[in-house]
Amino acid sequence: MITFAVLAVVLVIGALGVVLLRQPVHAALSLVGTLLTLAVVFVTLEAHFLAAIQVIVYGGAIMVLFLFVIMLLNLQEEATKTRAAYRWIAYVVGVVAAAAIATGALLDPRQAPDALAVSDALRGGSPELIAQVLFGEFMLAFQLVGVLLLTAMVGAVALVQRQAETPGAR
Repeated sequence: MITFAVLAVVLVIGALGVVLLRQPVHAALSLVGTLLTLAVVFVTLEAHFLAAIQVIVYGGAIMVLFLFVIMLLNLQEEATKTRAAYRWIAYVVGVVAAAAIATGALLDPRQAPDALAVSDALRGGSPELIAQVLFGEFMLAFQLVGVLLLTAMVGAVALVQRQAETPGAR
């Protein structure tokens, strides 16, 4: 339990870094650290396959895509400046959401499942079990995530192309 608490603190710090860091590359590196820490959580739960997939797919492929888009957009210093009102609204919404999550977690009468129940649910994170769930009941969600990523990449390329064609654009 102590290991999980330490890893949870590291995960929350990494997630805060993703949201609060001003430089997009620094935020992306914070996301990499968060994803790798999540892989360590999977290892502590003895779900080694899930940990490997977490590192390979998210820590590798998805982060390369994010960094590619960041470099493709060539974000300038002006793009990171936001209006002060929007920043304060975001802070208020974040605090309210965190309070709602903490209240829900603390007031929930159910206790955390024991180690045997977690082990039975994960079954070591076997590829067969993951494939049955992913390509069974969650097939539509899996396909929609792929379409969403493709749409985001095409949108980023379209924005860059439009800026390049505009006279006087950098």
